[in-house]
Amino acid sequence: MSRIRNAARAAGAGVLLTAAAAQGFTRYVTRGNRQTLEEAIRWQREHYDISFFDSLEKEEYTVKGYEDYILHVVFCKNPRPSKKYVILTHGHTDNRYGMLKYMKIYLDLGYNCIIYDLRGHGLNKRDWCSYGLRESRDLVRLIEDTYRRYGSDIYLGLHGESLGSATTITALRHKPDVRFAIADCGFADLETVLTDIAGSLHMSRHTVRLTWLGTRVKHRVSIYKIRPIRGLMHNKVPVMFIHGKDDTYISPRHSRRMYRAVTAYKELHLIPGATHAASVLTAPEDYRRYVAGFLKKVEKLERTQKEKECQKEN
Repeated sequence: MSRIRNAARAAGAGVLLTAAAAQGFTRYVTRGNRQTLEEAIRWQREHYDISFFDSLEKEEYTVKGYEDYILHVVFCKNPRPSKKYVILTHGHTDNRYGMLKYMKIYLDLGYNCIIYDLRGHGLNKRDWCSYGLRESRDLVRLIEDTYRRYGSDIYLGLHGESLGSATTITALRHKPDVRFAIADCGFADLETVLTDIAGSLHMSRHTVRLTWLGTRVKHRVSIYKIRPIRGLMHNKVPVMFIHGKDDTYISPRHSRRMYRAVTAYKELHLIPGATHAASVLTAPEDYRRYVAGFLKKVEKLERTQKEKECQKEN
C-alpha cells in the first residue's frame, strides 16, 4: 500500500509541476517580457547605424484597429517625393523600433516607411498576443487608414519579422489591397513552434496541450487554429520569404512550407549563419539585393499584366 501511495504522490506532484510549467509557459506565450521604446532603440543603436532615422521627417499618430483598439503609428517620410509606401511590422516582445534595421533598404529604394506598435506592445495598451489572429485585422485597418491618409493611388507593400511576418501572412487571408508582402522568419502554424520550444526547454509533451487549454479557457482561442499558412489560400499577392538557416527558435521549414503553399509569384531565400530575426544583420548586402530584386520583379510582372490587359481591350 505504501508503494501505491508513494506512486500516487509522485504522480500528483508530476501533474502539479506540469500544470505549473504550463501556466508559466502560457503567460510567456501570450504576454512575454515586452521591451520599452527606450530599450528597443538603444539595442538598435548598439548593433548598427541608425543615424539615418534621426534626420527623417516623422509624424506620429494613432489608428483604430480591430474592435477600436488604438495603435500607435509613426510615418517616416522619404527625403525624395514618392508614392511608394511600406508598412513594417515587428516581432513578439519588440516594438516599432525593431524594424529600423529594414527601413534604410526601403528608403534607398524610394519608399516612405510606416512603423507601428503591435497590439499589446510599445505604447499600446497592454493586451495578450493572439499570434496574428487579431493582429492581422489591426494591420488591415492600418492598410485602410494608409490609403485614406496618403491617397488611393499609392503603391503599398508589407514587410514583417517573426510575429510581424505571421501577422502579415495572416492578413493576406482578408485580401488587403497591397502589391507585395515580405515575410522574414515567420511561422506556418503556432502549434509546431510551441512544441519545438517546449522540447528545447525539456518540458513535458503535455505542456502544449495544457497551454491550449489555458488560452482556450482564458481567451477563447485555440492555439491549434493559429495557422498563418491559411492566409495563403487563394492569395494573389506576390510573397518573398526570408529565413535564417540557423534559426532554432522558428525553424526555416516553416518558410519552406509557406513558400510551397503560394500560387502567386514567390521567392524563398535562406541566409547561411543567420539565427532568428538576424538575417538582415548577418548578410546585409545579400538581404538588400534580395529585397530590391524581388520588388523589381513584382513591378515588371505588373507592367506585363497591364500590357496583356490593354491588348485584350484592343
